[in-house]
Amino acid sequence: MDERCPLDRQAVHADWERIQADFHRFLAEASATDLRRPTAGTRWTNEQLLFHMLFGYMLVRVLLPLLGLFTRLPRTASRMFARLLNAAARPFHVINYVSSVAGSLYFNHRRMGAKMDRTLAALHRRLDRECAASLERGMHYPPRWDPFFRDWVTRADLYRYPTQHYDFHRAQLTLGPAHD
Repeated sequence: MDERCPLDRQAVHADWERIQADFHRFLAEASATDLRRPTAGTRWTNEQLLFHMLFGYMLVRVLLPLLGLFTRLPRTASRMFARLLNAAARPFHVINYVSSVAGSLYFNHRRMGAKMDRTLAALHRRLDRECAASLERGMHYPPRWDPFFRDWVTRADLYRYPTQHYDFHRAQLTLGPAHD
């Protein structure tokens, strides 16, 4: 590992491999009843929450180029953008909920696994191409949008984000015999 690198790439790759196996196990073992069951602490069903967990990884593929754009601008640009997004936190949370309900209709349990595989493969390739300097670049983010966003988020933070998001929501799933 490059001592100057702000990210343990192998640890991130290993986390993604763990998540991929875990996600596929959920999809393989969940019954139709399991998938329709409400989750603990959200308004989503298990299938909708699984999509939301997948969406965290899909989102990073969009956020990485956005961060690249803002690193070319003065810091005040991302600060103003983050303030604007923070001001829209309430509608964002509604859209976040509805988009996972709708998204799970298309990327249902039969399609989610393949989408997770493609998304993680793309993230693995992208992370392998990153230089240490690019991982240190960052921008202001709207912390009211997600508990794992801080005011300043680096590219390295973005690579770690979806696993934090996944692990947080994993605890809210009500899949398996313990929940029957």
